[in-house]
Amino acid sequence: MTDVLAPLLGLDGVADAVKAAQDAVFAVHRHPANLRGASATAAEASVRAARASAAIEGADPEIPADAAVTDPVLAGALRVAESLESLLPTWRRAPRQALARMQVLAAADLVSDPETLGRPRAGAADRLDLLAQLVTGGTSVPGVLLAAVVHGELLALRAFGAGDGVVARAAARLTMVATGVDPKSLTVPEVACLRQSRRYRDAAAGFATGEPAGVREWLLFCCEALEKGAHEARGIARAAG
Repeated sequence: MTDVLAPLLGLDGVADAVKAAQDAVFAVHRHPANLRGASATAAEASVRAARASAAIEGADPEIPADAAVTDPVLAGALRVAESLESLLPTWRRAPRQALARMQVLAAADLVSDPETLGRPRAGAADRLDLLAQLVTGGTSVPGVLLAAVVHGELLALRAFGAGDGVVARAAARLTMVATGVDPKSLTVPEVACLRQSRRYRDAAAGFATGEPAGVREWLLFCCEALEKGAHEARGIARAAG
């Protein structure tokens, strides 16, 4: 069977960028704080990722002192973040089910009709099926590259109509864990996406065209964001001592 993603590694600069991103993430896992036990740093990374993901969608990322989150987008992003560990087995074997569950959590406070939650719009099924095939073993490309494709494809598809951005970024995190690139989910590329939100959106739009130049720019952006996310993770590890 032809690996439809393999040619992406031949785009100018992509293979080197993927390698640099992988190396940055692996280095974070070797930080002494993460070697001793990464539960605290992973928890902090998860919250930062959720807040940044919500902010990309225009939400207020601040969590009130009493932890009573009222912003519906932030509340949804935090629910999704909390669910990722338990969803990992489902993501590995049935990604569409995991996506539906994440969308339910992300958009529970955003839709007027709860019956629409978890149901992709008409016309999205074929592309979701193809994506599921890639996630469940249909490609041998590095996890960094697969995560970028999952992220970009879900942003382009907007399969559910509510909460799609939060779901796309969470699915990319799951892919990084499932492929063994970031098994403890320590990195926070979402922060880089937020800080460069204009470039992030432009690159995502380029990926959606399917043109090689646009796809290349998206992949390079994702690799760069992951390197910066690894830098964010090092800061979390240093603070943890």
